[in-house]
Amino acid sequence: MTDLLTRRKDDEALPVGSSVLCTVLAMELRDLGGTGLRVSPVGFGGAPLGNLYGDVSADAARAAVRRALDIGVNFFDTSPYVTNNLTLAIQPPLNLLRLNLGVNFFNARFYGVTATASESVLGDCLRHAAVPRDRVVVATKCGRYVEEGFGFSAARVARSVDESLARLGLDYVGILHAHDIEFTNLDQIVNETIPALRKIKESGKARFIGITGLPLSIYTYVLDRVPPDSVDVILSYCHNGINDTTLLDLLPYLKSKGVGVISASPLSMGLLTDNGPPEWHPAPEQLKIRERLLSSERFHKKPQQS
Repeated sequence: MTDLLTRRKDDEALPVGSSVLCTVLAMELRDLGGTGLRVSPVGFGGAPLGNLYGDVSADAARAAVRRALDIGVNFFDTSPYVTNNLTLAIQPPLNLLRLNLGVNFFNARFYGVTATASESVLGDCLRHAAVPRDRVVVATKCGRYVEEGFGFSAARVARSVDESLARLGLDYVGILHAHDIEFTNLDQIVNETIPALRKIKESGKARFIGITGLPLSIYTYVLDRVPPDSVDVILSYCHNGINDTTLLDLLPYLKSKGVGVISASPLSMGLLTDNGPPEWHPAPEQLKIRERLLSSERFHKKPQQS
């Protein structure tokens, strides 16, 4: 396992976003597949900036991004599908490992909440931090939207990237993913969406392209049907954490395809909190209950009644 994964100094391969704590501390940059991108081992997930977990003030958002930059994070992930209009009863967007940044995300008034808040707020935070453009890798997504639902047509994908760039205040993104592709016909992804993403890549609006989703089978289906080197990166979640490590079984295949791997939600989407994960979460019910009880015990709280 060499180029599809980032690597630690001791030569042990781990996906980006691994929950191994020693990688959080080092923050040495690693190669992301064959893209040539050098990224931090932990990324900043933009879901909190869209008020998914509670109201966020401008100052809190800017402080969080500034703190992330200060400790070496250079990978920032967002999406047009991140807002407090969502509920945890439906499949939520990406939630990369949330670092303890010393910032209170909650109990604060947010400025200008919209259905695409995460991208707009992240763009504001990066501008406020005055970070050089070549120091950060910004990834966003297309194909899933709060008000529209899903739209993976070539025309919608082309319009989506322009909308995202305008909200972010950027002229390109490092990675553009097709978001949660399991909710559409995968043949459309193969025959229409991926070619559209490749045109966007050729235009320079996205340096690299990828696909995201929950079932691991979607990756083999798509990658076996598109031309070689069509997909640069995949973003998988809930398959490399406390309840499930099956992503590791797929790594040899992904390496053979030359695809980089980002492992999102390494803390398993709230499984370790007293509130617990969303109802659809694939962890066994007994594990969900156990982790809620342990979390409540640690923080001396009575668990919420189901």
